[in-house]
Amino acid sequence: MPIKQNLESNIQPEMPANEVVEILRLLEQNNVEVYVDGGWGIDALLGEQTRKHGDLDIALSHKHVPKLRELLEARGYKDVPRDDTRECNFVLGDTNGHQVDVHSYTFDENGKNVWGVAYEPHHLTGTGTINNHPVKYIPADVMIEFHSGYELDEDDYHDVKAICERFNIALPKEYQKFVNEK
Repeated sequence: MPIKQNLESNIQPEMPANEVVEILRLLEQNNVEVYVDGGWGIDALLGEQTRKHGDLDIALSHKHVPKLRELLEARGYKDVPRDDTRECNFVLGDTNGHQVDVHSYTFDENGKNVWGVAYEPHHLTGTGTINNHPVKYIPADVMIEFHSGYELDEDDYHDVKAICERFNIALPKEYQKFVNEK
């Protein structure tokens, strides 16, 4: 049975670093290869937590989804209904407000994406750390690319600005509105 967004209990979703590392270790121990995306991917790239995160975004081969579900359900995670839920993109959450936003894909034998979220092999090449735990993640240039083409918010600005400053990359034009508001 799906869980509701914790509205009744007023618990705001938050995914702390210790829970992130526990989940990543659990998946590694069970040979489920994942890549950290989203805000935690930015922080893995930077090697430090720069803000609170409402969820952990992960990318994985779709063939690993059944095992991922099994492992997380054993920890009390259930489907969190959302309007954008698809077979290749869904959220699992627990009653403590921890959420994992799952993005799956399938590559053919030539490395071409043939199903799911539109990752490409070069999107899955970064390595970094979360709480000194080594993780695989989406590289800086791809993170910036992924943080465009939709309604941007303060978290997006914070994340992209941090990458641009750390790696001496020009802030994309669509983020200038945040600079002008300051």
